Amino acid sequence: MAAGEEIVVLVTTSSEEEAIVLGKMLVHQRLVACVNILPKMKSIFQWENKVAEEEECLMILKTVKPLFHFLEKAIIAQHSYDVPEIIALPIVDGSESYLTWVHEMTQKPNIA
Repeated sequence: MAAGEEIVVLVTTSSEEEAIVLGKMLVHQRLVACVNILPKMKSIFQWENKVAEEEECLMILKTVKPLFHFLEKAIIAQHSYDVPEIIALPIVDGSESYLTWVHEMTQKPNIA
């Protein structure tokens, strides 16, 4: 395990149902070790020259940096938004046993 490879990825979705479908897919594909879903979050943002206010869900994904681009592609392929929020943050420290588990639960996909 390479120290410092662990990341948290934030993704917003239009609904809890979309977050659950995405989350199960990403865990099944072993692109993430864990997904937390926080429903009913209020988002305020600029879109098409207007201030928009929407109810969204926030997904918090735990994975490793070498998988980020695979994860990003998988999310974009299934996401309902034209421009989904996909932001990676480094984990600067954490429980050694938890971070080891994150590495054990994730793997690079087999690409033919």
